[in-house]
Amino acid sequence: MDPLNAEDPVTIGPFRLLGRLGVGGMGRVYLARSAGGRAVAVKVVHPELAAQDEFRRRFAREVSALERVGGTGTAPVLGSDTGAELPWVAVGYVPGPSLRTVVADEYGPLPPDSVRTLAAGLARALTHIHTAGLVHRDLKPSNVLLTVDGPQIIDFGIARALDTVTDGGLTTTGAVVGSPGFMSPEQVRGEKLSPAADIFCLGSVLAYAATGRSPFGGSDSGVHATMFRIAHDEPDLTGLAPELAGLIRACLTKDPAGRPSAAELVDTLRVTDPWLPADVLARLGRHAARLLEAEAASAGDPTPATPLPGTREQDGVARPRRRTGLVAAVAALAVAGAAALAYTYWPLSDPNTPVSGGGKGRGGATTTGARPAGIVPAAFLGAWEGVLKGTADMPYETSRIEVTQGAAGSRSVVYTHVTGERLCIGRAVLLSATDSELVFGDAEITASVPAQRCTPAARQTLRLRSTDVVEWSSGVAKTTFQRVPAGAAVVPAALVGSWQQSRDQVTQPDADRYTYQLTVTQGPVGAPLIRLDQSFPRTDKDGTPTSENVRCVTTAVVGGAGNLLVVGPETRDPETWDPECAENGSSNLRIVHYQGKELLHVYSMAADSEPGEFVRD
Repeated sequence: MDPLNAEDPVTIGPFRLLGRLGVGGMGRVYLARSAGGRAVAVKVVHPELAAQDEFRRRFAREVSALERVGGTGTAPVLGSDTGAELPWVAVGYVPGPSLRTVVADEYGPLPPDSVRTLAAGLARALTHIHTAGLVHRDLKPSNVLLTVDGPQIIDFGIARALDTVTDGGLTTTGAVVGSPGFMSPEQVRGEKLSPAADIFCLGSVLAYAATGRSPFGGSDSGVHATMFRIAHDEPDLTGLAPELAGLIRACLTKDPAGRPSAAELVDTLRVTDPWLPADVLARLGRHAARLLEAEAASAGDPTPATPLPGTREQDGVARPRRRTGLVAAVAALAVAGAAALAYTYWPLSDPNTPVSGGGKGRGGATTTGARPAGIVPAAFLGAWEGVLKGTADMPYETSRIEVTQGAAGSRSVVYTHVTGERLCIGRAVLLSATDSELVFGDAEITASVPAQRCTPAARQTLRLRSTDVVEWSSGVAKTTFQRVPAGAAVVPAALVGSWQQSRDQVTQPDADRYTYQLTVTQGPVGAPLIRLDQSFPRTDKDGTPTSENVRCVTTAVVGGAGNLLVVGPETRDPETWDPECAENGSSNLRIVHYQGKELLHVYSMAADSEPGEFVRD
């Protein structure tokens, strides 16, 4: 993000600008903040395009169509003013890296299951885009952002407004509808486009995700040579996993009529959850944290930035390029990152507040087009946690509800349910909201540890009792929830770091061969922030220790960050696993002080037992 310069406005509509995100053929894009403190991306049209009546009409129709897409797999429209002197539209800001960044710079090609789930997510988003009467026209790796909840498509729809003004200064702004290497044959030939063009582009994007390169060559091959190959040659799918070949070749059929529709892809593709390798999921958490810190710094936030967790690269230890052992879905990160930034409660603007950048409609009247994006009262927004079984100090079953702004019918409520044997994360539909009551239901499971052990939660209700307490109920079950931290850094600072099992708990001979390290990383609820690394002597068939040691590595997803840090069942790392290893159920962590020592106690949530005791490494 670049800082604002002298020619940039300070505000646009109800949004305060923080910096420049980029400049494109249509206009400038700014990072901005709403009156409620949420981040948005505001796109402002170039003056030469704003001066053309036909462009204005098409722009207004496209913004209206974008609003109908509804934010499914895309950044939702949160405000607009198509009648302003310089028309603008504000969309949810998604703090995730692009597919291009992950594949080219950070990780490399994705495994087949991730690519298949990527295809399903993009196809679902395209279904909504096409239903709204739009064609993306520029689907490419840099326009696909990755979040733990799935991919998000950005920068779509508005390009269609450029069609009728190609003789009115379009080329002077450098606009190109489509990107070499990720265009369809129809685009190359200058023909009228249908939704099938997006499917061809989808095929190229999937091939890139799976192999790390465009199937028709990139810009280094020469633009004209690349376009010729798109129109006439077969794609280069060298190195593509066989299980993906049928899907990608079907999308890359030259004849638009021979390609599957987005809806057909959604119906046939199998998805996995979590959908990304563990290393990529961890990097998404760090990426979101850095973006939030950058936003705070741009806005002059006096709060010190949260230190980012160390990585193995920072510690001087090489990390493997790939780890396909997924450790549990981290869907709640979407609340801490993407969803928390993508939805907000937009106050109705004062009609006398001028719109910056010219700000007035062409007839001279001041206009502000910001529209409310949700029905949730501000008092309910945030995270709430309660104990369903046990006590606050010794819980055996907990629940967390995180509420973001959304319209009735949106999946703007994320819940996390932890028992002694499983962790479940789901998204629920917001059914109704009043000043004192929030009702949600029709949930879908987004993460299950162990896999496929969760069922969707029933209808749930929150009733406001005070600013920090709500009453939760579902059927006959009822308890109180407390307000707790939310966001990208909820782990208490005292817990963060590396801990070793206390020697007082090692009673076996050769005690030095028994090691147990627990590492707690900063991050959001829903992320695999706990890593356990245990080593002990292997035993023979008679149970006698041998000279060989067994190493067992597991991870666990954080499911609550209130009075205690609640974590779900451990998930094995297949690269360091042995038949003698064991996976433990859910647990909760807290700091205790004894005889001047700071100790980390880990209590099982599956059974009554003495806690595991760790000292800081």
